[in-house]
Amino acid sequence: MSYIIKTGLTAMDQPTVVALLQGTYWAGTRPAETIVASLQRSDCYGAFDAGTGEQVGFARVVTDRTTFFWLADVVVDPRYRGQGIGKLLMQAVAGQAGYVDMRGMLKTRDAHGLYERMGFIRLDEKTMEKPAGVPLPEPETS
Repeated sequence: MSYIIKTGLTAMDQPTVVALLQGTYWAGTRPAETIVASLQRSDCYGAFDAGTGEQVGFARVVTDRTTFFWLADVVVDPRYRGQGIGKLLMQAVAGQAGYVDMRGMLKTRDAHGLYERMGFIRLDEKTMEKPAGVPLPEPETS
């Protein structure tokens, strides 16, 4: 299968994003209205099956667009995990202009390896940081 990344709120299948997030350990109790509101105030990235157009992954970035970004809600549909979709989402985020000069933060319980490959370092058991001025790796072309 092949996947494409789309950006922007209008490209997202919001009911799918709500369902994906409500299936996670960190957002399982968030009301749908809260999730939808958070999308409107974030940079949204979606992974879509190139053949069917179905959204199979999601990530969002909250940022002041100057000094700081927070990587949040990175999730891949359980039926599609293990196919590199999380990596594709992270490469899309890494490819966005401006993030090099910003400090980036995230929290994770179980995906440290993915984020370390993208230039984040562990600060404690769950918190990771990309220092300002440290470039995120360039997206892979293959």
